[in-house]
Amino acid sequence: MARENIRYNYVIGDVQGCFEALKLLLKHIQFDADQDFIWFAGDLVARGENSIGALRFIKKLVDRNAAATVLGNHDLNLLAVARGIKELKEQDNTADVIHALESDDLIDWLRKQPLCLFPNAQTVLTHAGIPCNWTAEQAGALAQEVEAVIGHEDFAVLDDFLSEMYGKKPALWSDDLQGNERLRCITNYLTRMRLTDAAGRMEFSFKDALDEPMPEGFLPWFEFESQAAKTHQIFFGHWAALQGKTISERIQNVDGGCVWGNQLIAYRLEDQEIFRVDNPVF
Repeated sequence: MARENIRYNYVIGDVQGCFEALKLLLKHIQFDADQDFIWFAGDLVARGENSIGALRFIKKLVDRNAAATVLGNHDLNLLAVARGIKELKEQDNTADVIHALESDDLIDWLRKQPLCLFPNAQTVLTHAGIPCNWTAEQAGALAQEVEAVIGHEDFAVLDDFLSEMYGKKPALWSDDLQGNERLRCITNYLTRMRLTDAAGRMEFSFKDALDEPMPEGFLPWFEFESQAAKTHQIFFGHWAALQGKTISERIQNVDGGCVWGNQLIAYRLEDQEIFRVDNPVF
């Protein structure tokens, strides 16, 4: 049945180049690009079967104002590979993007996407989450610092950051951080974080399910009292082992592990209904 004058907003988890699953999910939710809107949680590309197809499709949706996306760690890695800063990983299926005829346009578009979005006044979206000691507004402001560098008109500014982007230090936020150390710390919180300690110090090795043993002193970032969750519902992807788990009424994971043969997830903001499809490629 037609949905007259009803606009639905969906938050969709990590696509990772799983274009067939994305098309199946959009069919399942009866997505109408003329009236609905998708908020992608980042990691648009990487280890799925068709990164170039997914990226082209999502760019078209964004260009027609039917979608928006945050950047994930795999998207940032693609930027680094495209700029010659990093070597292409064997497990990443993004060579098709690098070698596409419109590669320059796709990369230039990708680098101008944000790290933090506010789908509405009560909702915030980043790829990996928000550390316990940041407010939602602080996350948005700090994200803009990184966005200004990644999307800078001078590629030398971008390349300087990308060459310094990788690293685990500083693992703890301080307002006094400056330069690339500050930008790296912000980027790691928003795109790589899983475990922290009570002070917000990040731990980078753990990627497993919540019932697996964790390094002493560290817990999932959402186990600590969240400043951002006091004012906003937080959506995040990144952690495939969570399988799209609802953490609380205020915190929702949307990464269903589609790229690992599990599910791609869409969360409808208007009524909190969650839609899932299996990855048809597996």
